[in-house]
Amino acid sequence: MRDAHQSLMATRLRTNDLIVAAPATNMAMANAFSVEAWGGATFDVAYRFLTESPWRRLQQLSEAMPNTLIQMLLRASNAVGYANYPDNVVREFIKVSAERGVDVFRIFDSLNWLENMKMPVEEALKTGKIVEGAICYTGDILDPKETKYTLDYYIRKAKELEDMGCHIFAIKDMAGLLKPYAAKELFTALKQELHIPLHLHTHDTTGNGVSTVLMAAEAGVDIADLAIQSMSSLTSQPSMNAVVEALRGTERDTGLDPDQLVELSHYYQGVRQIFTGFESEMKTPNTEIYKYEIPGGQYSNLLAQVKSMGSADNFEEIKHLYKEANELLGNIVKVTPSSKVVGDMAIFMSKNGLNKDNILTEGKDISYPESVVDYFIGNIGQPEGGFPKELQEIVLKGRKPIDGRAGALLPPADFDAIAKHLKEAHVMKNVNPRNIISYALYPKVYDDYCDHWEYYTDVSKLTSDVYFFGLAKGEETSIEIGEGKDIIIKFIDMSEPDAEGFRALTFEINGVMREVKVLDKHLEVKSDGKLKADKNNPYHLGSSIPGTISKILVKEGEEVKKNQPLLTIEAMKMETSIVAKEDGVIDKIYAVEGEKVSQGDLLVSFAKEEE
Repeated sequence: MRDAHQSLMATRLRTNDLIVAAPATNMAMANAFSVEAWGGATFDVAYRFLTESPWRRLQQLSEAMPNTLIQMLLRASNAVGYANYPDNVVREFIKVSAERGVDVFRIFDSLNWLENMKMPVEEALKTGKIVEGAICYTGDILDPKETKYTLDYYIRKAKELEDMGCHIFAIKDMAGLLKPYAAKELFTALKQELHIPLHLHTHDTTGNGVSTVLMAAEAGVDIADLAIQSMSSLTSQPSMNAVVEALRGTERDTGLDPDQLVELSHYYQGVRQIFTGFESEMKTPNTEIYKYEIPGGQYSNLLAQVKSMGSADNFEEIKHLYKEANELLGNIVKVTPSSKVVGDMAIFMSKNGLNKDNILTEGKDISYPESVVDYFIGNIGQPEGGFPKELQEIVLKGRKPIDGRAGALLPPADFDAIAKHLKEAHVMKNVNPRNIISYALYPKVYDDYCDHWEYYTDVSKLTSDVYFFGLAKGEETSIEIGEGKDIIIKFIDMSEPDAEGFRALTFEINGVMREVKVLDKHLEVKSDGKLKADKNNPYHLGSSIPGTISKILVKEGEEVKKNQPLLTIEAMKMETSIVAKEDGVIDKIYAVEGEKVSQGDLLVSFAKEEE
């Protein structure tokens, strides 16, 4: 059995919380296959939200758990990002990850397009580490109406991955769609057809997760993903404690110690309380997932995305639109980054009053999210059965889709140029491969992380409660700055904001009083004073979504062509390019990079044609 106890909160848990439990995890997992502790969303989120280095986290966990294999999730040619990267970026990422502490690479493609997996699998095999090839499960093999994602489909894909040289084959059931009896049928067939170990990854969103694992165990599955009890179930993995107890004394006894698992569970139960505000509102199993097919890892993130855009009350509608968006996109496999495409599309449809019946008419002249554009261009791969052509033409607006694998067509990333940028833009005397890869994957996110580091230095020592919520008056915390060296910080008081919005904060640091002035960014703004675009004015261009202006691509007075991108808006990882509706000349730009805008805010006006 494999422990994935970080799964539910992996994208929020800080390194400090994980390291505390690492020695106990190393002991408890002595008979487990591995611990999934890296890759996937954890890489991005470490930089974006935790302002920590994922590379440093990997090294620390590897050192703290010397007897435990550390597994990572690799999105094939997407690495740990949301689009295909140049091959040299993916190759270097795999090489450095292996050097830094990854023991097992679990590799999948978000569309199950094996062409995207060949190069990453070959590179991972070169490292000498364990390589798993994973196929994502969608649909229902027991449904007689299922004609696309059938048992034969999964057997065929599995054999191809075995032929590639993968050491292990995995079924990645990211939405918890694999029903118990379907699991028994699927793994019975796989066991007969393959000659390598079999691995099951599933979620417990529907409440059937434990049953699915037990049925797979009956069919001979070798490895199953489970989460420690207090971090399990619902959008997470099934309970490890429950499965271990269910199999104890049987032929499939896991060999794990229930008492040690309970001890680990108690620790994470305390940690989990800190993250209540980041969880989904799902309190009970939800069999609607069989209908909507929303992956467990996306469900809570989608809700957070919807809330950030002021649409929390429309979440039920957006779930329905998620299903419609999937159908419009061609009934695709939904896992990062393809699930992001579907989620972005659903939110976009809600914001713009679109549905499956009117999108080809009402959505004809609207700019679509960048993820949707990338999908239809072919930048994340080729879906089974091809792209829906009519919608593809509307989304691309004259842009031509690519033929073949995007990573092979992209020019190699210029590592020397990246190193030069990092030296010039940040205080970096020695730029290492990890710095370069991180920037190549997320240029803006990594720049922001470097800026934060230069201003605040290392904040990874802060516990999660202090990092996310700060200290209450009279509360204190201890920070270890070296072996046997601690700083005790106590929050004393805070003044009212001055005319410029700054507050004076008083702390006691190892018994010495210190005061610092901080700008209060949470002060209420009564009115933003922004102009709204007139929908009836052909010379006005407004924001189609609420978000932050990330890029402005044109200047006032510049002549632009129809469908030319003018600026980009970002909202919770969803980027949308605002494009010109007609040929024209930019009269005035009403936004600046980094500015927050609401839906309908006037962004650009065009010069009127002379009569």
